[in-house]
Amino acid sequence: MDVTEAIESRRAYRSLAPAEISEELCRDLARCASLAASCFNNQPWRFLFVRDPEVLQQMREVMSRGNEWTFDASLIVVVLSRPDYDCIIRERQYYLFDVGMATAHLILRATELGLVAHPIAGYSPRKTREVLGIPDDVDVVTLVNVGKHAAAISPVLSEKQVHDERERPPRKPLEEIMFFDRYPAKLKGERNG
Repeated sequence: MDVTEAIESRRAYRSLAPAEISEELCRDLARCASLAASCFNNQPWRFLFVRDPEVLQQMREVMSRGNEWTFDASLIVVVLSRPDYDCIIRERQYYLFDVGMATAHLILRATELGLVAHPIAGYSPRKTREVLGIPDDVDVVTLVNVGKHAAAISPVLSEKQVHDERERPPRKPLEEIMFFDRYPAKLKGERNG
């Protein structure tokens, strides 16, 4: 699989089947993530790989309502960082951008290996810290839920989630997301100022 194939194959499926999660797999995913670019090569990302069934059970309490499908994940990658792990130049903080690039590398490698790696926003950072012993000064950036894509659609999914399992949600047209030489005076659907 080349990079374009991995990008086109990547889907945020919610119907997950069990996957074998070895230490070697986790190291492979972390290694690929670690190859991402970062400001002055600071590498501000930290990844906590949760694969123990008992700890995965405890992680259920951190999930928001509607994310019960995550209970079928064989692995949860907790993506962590802090602003001071990376460049802070005046008002610009780079850590979230750099961590996002590394997480994308991890997700694409998982896709290449035939896995689903679905990042979510629907979780409690506070509860995640409590369950996993993460210090308060470390940001829980996202949780990436990993498993195989299940043949059957999960019964816990909403009607919209079922639809999105069957069809890739539409992407905005390129005309809405790319521009040449100057930012447009007004964009459809965006507020000004």
